[in-house]
Amino acid sequence: MFFASDNWAGAHPKIAESLTREASGYAAAYGSSDLDKRIEARFNELFEREVAVFFVGTGTAANSLALASVARAGGVTFCHFDAHVNSDEGGAPEYLTSACRLYPVEGENGKMDAEALRGHVHRFDVPSVHQGRPMAVTLTQATESGTIYTLDEIAEISAIAKSKKLPVHMDGARFANALVALDATPAEMTWKRGVDILSFGGTKNGCWCAEAIIFFDPEMAEEMPYIRKRSAQLFSKTRFVSAQFEAYLEDNLWLELAGHANAMADRLRSTLKTGNRARLAWETQSNEVFAVFDKALADEAKAKGAKFYDWLVPRDMPHLVSENEVLARLVTSFATTNEDVDRFLDICTGA
Repeated sequence: MFFASDNWAGAHPKIAESLTREASGYAAAYGSSDLDKRIEARFNELFEREVAVFFVGTGTAANSLALASVARAGGVTFCHFDAHVNSDEGGAPEYLTSACRLYPVEGENGKMDAEALRGHVHRFDVPSVHQGRPMAVTLTQATESGTIYTLDEIAEISAIAKSKKLPVHMDGARFANALVALDATPAEMTWKRGVDILSFGGTKNGCWCAEAIIFFDPEMAEEMPYIRKRSAQLFSKTRFVSAQFEAYLEDNLWLELAGHANAMADRLRSTLKTGNRARLAWETQSNEVFAVFDKALADEAKAKGAKFYDWLVPRDMPHLVSENEVLARLVTSFATTNEDVDRFLDICTGA
């Protein structure tokens, strides 16, 4: 009953097999092997246009270096209060962008409110060396609250950014989960809605350690080779990242794995909606579920082997839990089984 994080799951067997196949023999280093070039071309097909692709090892690196590529002195990046770049990356975005700062924007259920964003961006209309200057907008898809921006919401946020000539970055650590939930294509959820740079995540969805920074206009990526090298993210054996993506993307395995994780979350949601010992905290659409438990029930579940994290109550829901309750985050993955979910729900329902 592992619901702490999709990072807890291992690698899918097909991805492990691909790594094993690549382990023998020789190949050109630093992203210049035939496999690396083939996977870069695969991303062109996936997004229906020529893109520039840069492999890195972690989501934090992908997000931070994506923002570093558009950094400028006094730069300000707009994000949601609970965005991963703002709350869970230990200052890496600020550090790797040479002290550019993040500007939190409010919004319910983990999503930036478009009108709030418009107002905050408007504050910088009059240039001021003391305030800094807008640099980018970044949104998380799926969000840290398990919710998903609709295609129209992405387009609206992008339009606000474009009105101020700001690039739009998407943190796609759970990109596949959002894509499956929306039943959209990768192009429809990104550049066709105004996204300029994507952090494409594979690690949370069955890869061992595979992330990519994708530029939908290759000319925007001019500085990235140097930025990646300077930040120690240029791997000599990049082919081992490519090997993971080769299996991940083949025959739509990545969508199959995300669909399974989402379906397991749906099983949790459907029962917790009607439970009397636990309840859904809010509606989600991805592979993250947030539930309110009595503290005694949470302790009981953990004692019986359930793994999940207690979660901070969102700032826009201050009265969500009572004194004797706890908010919990439950995350499903490609490795979650029906049996895992049913055992956990039996605990929650007292079955």
